[in-house]
Amino acid sequence: MAQPLITPPPDLREVESPPQRGSGRKTVLWIIVVFVVIGLGLLGIRALHKAPDQNSAKAQGTRGGADASRAIPVSVAPVEQRDIPVYLEGLGNVQAYYTVTIHSRVDGQLMQVHFREGQQVRKGAELALIDPRPYEVQVAQAEATKFKDQANLENAQRDLERYADLYKQGVIAQQQYNTQQSVVAQQEGLVRADDAQINNAKLNLTYCHIKAPIDGQVGLRLVDPGNMVHAADPNGLLVITQLQPISVLFTLPEDNLQMVIQHMKGGRLEVQAWNRDDTQQIADGRLETIDNQIDPNTGTFRLKGVFDNRDSALYPNQFVNARLQVYTRRNAITMPAAAVQRGSQGTYVYVLKQDKTVESRPIKVALTEGLVAVVDSGVNPGEQVVTDGQEKLQPGSRVDPQIPGQPAQSSPSGRPPGAGRRSGH
Repeated sequence: MAQPLITPPPDLREVESPPQRGSGRKTVLWIIVVFVVIGLGLLGIRALHKAPDQNSAKAQGTRGGADASRAIPVSVAPVEQRDIPVYLEGLGNVQAYYTVTIHSRVDGQLMQVHFREGQQVRKGAELALIDPRPYEVQVAQAEATKFKDQANLENAQRDLERYADLYKQGVIAQQQYNTQQSVVAQQEGLVRADDAQINNAKLNLTYCHIKAPIDGQVGLRLVDPGNMVHAADPNGLLVITQLQPISVLFTLPEDNLQMVIQHMKGGRLEVQAWNRDDTQQIADGRLETIDNQIDPNTGTFRLKGVFDNRDSALYPNQFVNARLQVYTRRNAITMPAAAVQRGSQGTYVYVLKQDKTVESRPIKVALTEGLVAVVDSGVNPGEQVVTDGQEKLQPGSRVDPQIPGQPAQSSPSGRPPGAGRRSGH
């Protein structure tokens, strides 16, 4: 019997496979689409940020060009040719020309004081009185002793005259005559000693009157009236200082010694006394002498200047800055010291050109006197150099020169040249 023909069912895996492959391709496509969208988004964001940066760069470029063309305000000063005095400066100490500490030369009680503290006294003026009575008694005693010895001398001289006659007559021996001669000589010696005692007593009496040995100003009183004073007292009675004239001792480096000596031979050298911060001159004087040795510890030598000090501007033990004018440099090329700049290549200045630009020019500075620099080369008289604002410059910079003390010219906008603009918000 024939079996019915039965068709086997299809394999389920084969039937389901096509739908699975189609679904996988769709997933891949969606993933690709997502990445594309993300990429486009990033590109858009980058483009949005790039546009403002370009606009900002353009704006900065515009401002940079404007800043480059704007003139920089600076101060200028002319280069001049004139005579410059050359000074050497040193720290000085004012000292009284003479200083005398008054001591008593005898012992006794201080009876009177004839001066006021701070008073100006003249030489020979009486300052104080020590009790003179003990010394008046000594004078009287010495005179009495002399009176007695003088009587003995006269008696011995009369005896000698008698002995001389007797000796000629041969009545007395020569020895007796010679003995009487010796007695007379001894009496003469006693009288001379009495004269010395009298003079000594009178001298002590004179010392009771204390007088000023110099002209000067009296300091503070060291002993009051009524006290006992002695010749051995270490402090004395008072101090007198001579202030007119007055001296200043100052020091200079030993390297300047030969230059000072050389110019001293040519004539008198002037000395100026300035206050401690060099803002005011106090007095004018002259150089009197140089010390005879150099201090080995500091490598300096001392000098002494003398000042009339008629206005009493200088006072003992005052510290001043001494300026010694050694010589005068004739027809020197000068400029303000503030114009001098220092760099790796040496000293230089910014010189103003005709087109209102500056150039850097090397110079050789010979010396600096206060606020003035003297140069040997690099600039010519009549040129103008920049004295303020150099930190903003470079060679070729355009500047707006201003002379100190003159008002700045206004720009067309009403603001001074170089004034900054305020940015809006």
